[in-house]
Amino acid sequence: MGKFVTMGAMLQCSFGMAPSPLTVVGMRPMNQNMPMANIMDFAPMVNIKPFGMCQSMSNPQVAAATAAAMGVLTPMPCIPVISAPWNPGAQVKVCQMPALLDNGKCMCAWGGQISVTFPGQGSQATGK
Repeated sequence: MGKFVTMGAMLQCSFGMAPSPLTVVGMRPMNQNMPMANIMDFAPMVNIKPFGMCQSMSNPQVAAATAAAMGVLTPMPCIPVISAPWNPGAQVKVCQMPALLDNGKCMCAWGGQISVTFPGQGSQATGK
């Protein structure tokens, strides 16, 4: 069983150092007065904001800074690079796309897994 994700949901990246809010844009159906998200709400800097500092050695900025610090991990500012939708989606559709549930995940190109830590104020159980 999952919960619908809405505007105001909180996200976390496995390589990020801070949580980040999900932004839902455009006209959407509402769930308890909050716009609902779907699996296509994955655009970096639009839907998914930075997670503070990035600690992934796959991120070229982190790798360069760490090399310059003689191998001491040196986090650098997070700039999410996401190229695929959230997965899985719900059977319920939001704007003709599967709704995003709180068990959804998406991946950053630098290897971080982004997950929902709080589904948003308007969330309620979906039964799926």
